[in-house]
Amino acid sequence: MLMAERLNAVSNLSSLHFHDAGAAREYLENVRWPDGPVCPHCGGMEKIYVIKTKSAWPGLRKCGDCRKQFSVTVGTVFEGSKVPLNLWLQASYLLCAGKKGMSSHQLHRILGVTYKTAWFMTHRLREAMKDAPIYKDPMGGDGMTVEADETFIGGIGWVFHSGVGWRKKRGTGDKHKVDSKTIRDVPVKNVNRDLLSFTF
Repeated sequence: MLMAERLNAVSNLSSLHFHDAGAAREYLENVRWPDGPVCPHCGGMEKIYVIKTKSAWPGLRKCGDCRKQFSVTVGTVFEGSKVPLNLWLQASYLLCAGKKGMSSHQLHRILGVTYKTAWFMTHRLREAMKDAPIYKDPMGGDGMTVEADETFIGGIGWVFHSGVGWRKKRGTGDKHKVDSKTIRDVPVKNVNRDLLSFTF
């Protein structure tokens, strides 16, 4: 990549919804309500009104069926927080983008919020990730052991190096990644060739 292309490259964190609370609200509305607003209290979609009084905050709506007010943050981890929504979106992106996650102290330094606020945000986001319905049951079932491993297969080739001669290729660039998962009733204490099985 040329230097000019690197300078013109746009980071994921440079999106407007990470820097403006209004744009963050609109982004969340588009993600959460792709077919229009839905009342989180009764599930109604027909009679939804936008409240436009002086005291109403942006994005406040009222359901004509149950007569309750709501916004896009009701029923989410963002509800009841005084932290701007764009900082919430930055925090969720940073926590999910890192392979090993992120500490509350590091988040407090990056976002420019107090450590107490960063701790509150990370705990809410982690709790929301933990309670995903897909992960409530253990993989493989109760009392089962799941073994997982990965390897790279194939791609053994030769390349000519000037002054050295022919050498075997190294690295994983032209090999196929293979993931394997095995469910066992009991853990395996000794592994030998007879116990190993490959699934493609």
